[in-house]
Amino acid sequence: MGKIRLTTAQALIKFLNQQYIHVDGKEFPFVEGIFNVFGHGNVLGIGQALEQYSGHLKVIQGKNEQGMAHAAIAYSKQMLRQKIYAVTTSVGPGSANLAAAAGTALANNIPVLFIPGDTFASRQPDPVLQQVEQEYSLAVTTNDALKPVSRYWDRITRPEQLMPSLLRAFEVMTDQGKAGPATICIAQDVEGEAFDYDEKFFEKRVHYVDRKAPVERELKGAAERIRASKKPVILVGGGAKYSQARDILVSLSEKHNIPLVETQAGKATIESDFKNNLGGMGITGTLAANKAARQADLFIGIGTRYTDFATSSKTAFDFDRTKFLNINVSRLQAYKMDAFQVVADAKITLEQLAPLLEGYESDFGSEIAELKAEWNAERDRLSHVTFQRENFLPEVKNHFSQEVLNEYADALNTELAQTTALLAVNETISPDSVIITAAGSLPGDVQRIWNTSEPNTYNVEYGYSCMGYEVSGALGVKLAEPTKEVYSLVGDGSFLLLHSELITSIQYGQKINVVLFDNSGFGCINNLQMDHGGGSYFCEFRTHDNKILNIDYAKVAEGYGAKTYRVNTVEELKAALEDAKKQEVSTLIDIKVLPKTMTDGYDSWWNVGVAEVSDKESIQKAFELRKHKLETAKQY
Repeated sequence: MGKIRLTTAQALIKFLNQQYIHVDGKEFPFVEGIFNVFGHGNVLGIGQALEQYSGHLKVIQGKNEQGMAHAAIAYSKQMLRQKIYAVTTSVGPGSANLAAAAGTALANNIPVLFIPGDTFASRQPDPVLQQVEQEYSLAVTTNDALKPVSRYWDRITRPEQLMPSLLRAFEVMTDQGKAGPATICIAQDVEGEAFDYDEKFFEKRVHYVDRKAPVERELKGAAERIRASKKPVILVGGGAKYSQARDILVSLSEKHNIPLVETQAGKATIESDFKNNLGGMGITGTLAANKAARQADLFIGIGTRYTDFATSSKTAFDFDRTKFLNINVSRLQAYKMDAFQVVADAKITLEQLAPLLEGYESDFGSEIAELKAEWNAERDRLSHVTFQRENFLPEVKNHFSQEVLNEYADALNTELAQTTALLAVNETISPDSVIITAAGSLPGDVQRIWNTSEPNTYNVEYGYSCMGYEVSGALGVKLAEPTKEVYSLVGDGSFLLLHSELITSIQYGQKINVVLFDNSGFGCINNLQMDHGGGSYFCEFRTHDNKILNIDYAKVAEGYGAKTYRVNTVEELKAALEDAKKQEVSTLIDIKVLPKTMTDGYDSWWNVGVAEVSDKESIQKAFELRKHKLETAKQY
């Protein structure tokens, strides 16, 4: 067997170029490229290797480690977990900045390869620049903080260790049941050390993603439970989207008159106008979906984690009547809700289940259509919400007095409601456009009222609800969908937290559209504190003399080189959207909206910690309500 002498970093890059994935008869490279912010811990090793031989890898210079990692995550998600970008950072603060992104990837089961530099294996110059020191161990570095947020984690302190570590990392990332972030930390002196690697290690390597079929026992048990149910409801999770189970879900729903409800990750598996699609379920769900869930005697979870938002903290169901059937490639997820488990691929399971359900029809009758019509009427109402200075805005989130709301209207020079603006965006952009958001009130609004016309046009990260994903993720989606318009829907709070990769999008000619909803505050959390009896405390953006901040975000983005727009009315918004379509450079639309004009409620409840002792009657009432709700909630 031949040998080839390479540095550890050169071997890494050569290996990445030879990794392929095989899905449904199609074979293609698994690693599309590598994002980087170079520092002393990776520029002389991995940087040198990329300069010498990047191969087919696209190399993109990021502006913030968390930001470029979020772009890589959004890319992988949009590619249905079938392709990835790697991410390399320096040691210390650079790798620490990966923690939020790693958590995002782990919570959402998204494969991404993190390659942070590390301190010296030899320890000769310790402590090196950006090295932390712990008295209990010399082996601890910043990268140890990435262990709990990585699906696989390893540290390379000898060149030959790279081989088994990479094989293990790619096994994890290409396993649909446990896909997530793989972190390989490479000591910076070892990155440059040479080793005689076996040539065979760098031959083309194909990772087969075979669809796991259900066994006869699983199929029989699933069919028996569905046929015995009167009102089954299908919960479409992210696993259904990654499995590309759209067609068989539509077929089964139509044939057996079973309503579909969605998680955030599952939305846009099936278009919103499908007659049996009742929309998002749970805390950010529609009234139609939550009413259907309440009636269900069998809940069929397809590729879902049953998060607290999807289940209304496990209060969305009548547990005295409802049973659960879970279809999931992850055994861990299949066991949730004490369900009957089918540990298998969603698409192939549903296709094999179909013949066993011949002749079955649910008892929902015309009720699905009635629920959908009722919700569509509410959605239409939300698209025409208007503000009146002498007549308080008739919305649910009306904690503010008329005087305070008038103050915001004057400070921001707007009378525009967030729901009205959002639905105007939905009506104006092209149906095949992809939207992305992640945190604040916008995920709730889009899950409820955003209608998707085509599959896989909704890239909302809510498994981790990570602020800062929105703008960075839009770049990743654009890399995955270069011919489509991509819209980042972001609140002012999230935009201020992280928008570094807007610059990267401009630098590399990857046009994204940032649609910024500015209500001058952390509006979602302000709602949370006031919903539970508190006052408006440090969530509004006010100056030292209690004036409302009015930031010109358009001017900020203009300085980066983006085409920008300032919007205060629906007419201005639609005109800006139409003009933005014509641009070749990234755009930002600064929309001033009134606080407390987002969607809320719709027969849902969220379990959050409330003070058990307080001198405020409003907080006492909130605690008693929580106590009552928990009496009917389940632990599993």
